[in-house]
Amino acid sequence: MPDFLIYGANGYTGELITRFAVERGMRPVIAGRNEAAIGRLAEKHGLEHRVFSLDETEKLDAALSEVDMVLHCAGPFSITSRAMVEACLRNQKHYTDITGEIAVFEACAALDARAKEAGIMIMPGVGFDVVPTDCLAVRLKDRLPSATHLTLAWYGIGRMSHGTRATMTMNIGKGGAVRKDGKITSVPAAWKTRKIDFGSGVIKTGVTIPWGDVSTAYYSTGIPNIEVYSVVPPQAVRMMKLSRYLGWLLAAAPSQKILRSKIPPGGPNDAERAKGKTLLWGEARDNEGNRVEARQQGPEGYTTTALAALTIAEKILSGNFVPGFQTPAKAYGPDLILEIDPIQKPAR
Repeated sequence: MPDFLIYGANGYTGELITRFAVERGMRPVIAGRNEAAIGRLAEKHGLEHRVFSLDETEKLDAALSEVDMVLHCAGPFSITSRAMVEACLRNQKHYTDITGEIAVFEACAALDARAKEAGIMIMPGVGFDVVPTDCLAVRLKDRLPSATHLTLAWYGIGRMSHGTRATMTMNIGKGGAVRKDGKITSVPAAWKTRKIDFGSGVIKTGVTIPWGDVSTAYYSTGIPNIEVYSVVPPQAVRMMKLSRYLGWLLAAAPSQKILRSKIPPGGPNDAERAKGKTLLWGEARDNEGNRVEARQQGPEGYTTTALAALTIAEKILSGNFVPGFQTPAKAYGPDLILEIDPIQKPAR
């Protein structure tokens, strides 16, 4: 009997996770809406498969009855996650996903009591967003327990998948977000910029983004003020700033259709992923002027997502889980990132 379900296995990241799972000796059942694509993937890896949409409740419940947990890979998660989370609560199955969307983290956090009652763990964000940064945040909090402000930044060397670009396009015009005094606060897109020293002579300009840690790092560390920066191309920064004024137009259905039609299919190939890497930086400070910082380096983002998601799946399936809503580093500690091979350099 398969131990877990990968839903959305035929997407770029879902297919990568499926391949890595098989290479690790895992035998998930894979599922999605596209019968032809799911069938081909199942045949390729010799896996069981199911075909259903998330509004087909009977088929969804039947699929969950066969497994212990779900790894949900079908985005945009702000649209798809609720149905799957509710199914997991209904069937008492653990829920994980690879989202980076603040709204999804907050919605899952609100289900903490129900998850505890069901005896399951709900852990969104088991991929690149937010596992490495979550571990970095907890590491910084451990070094400065009095911290009141947390700043995180990342620089990804490599290209994005179709799904990631589609989610970003869908969120155009929604602005940015930070956490102030414990509350998630809307700010303009590209609200702040700052120079960030990622180490080894790599100094880049980062811009604030509504990254998942604005939500999750608060639950992991209790630090009430959080900002997250990313290094993005200059043209992307210009588009972000333009969206402050034309966001309503860019978010309109005709504009969305045009923008999405220009997104290239697929994502980085194996060679591109092997060349890619991610650099992370973090800073914690308190109201007395104390400050600590740390840097971390790891594989390309999609590789990290697949490795992290499967490492956490293995933990859950072995009985290592905490009922309720959890974040990766809160449940498994800041050294979780060191278990995800081949992480190159831990926080320092």
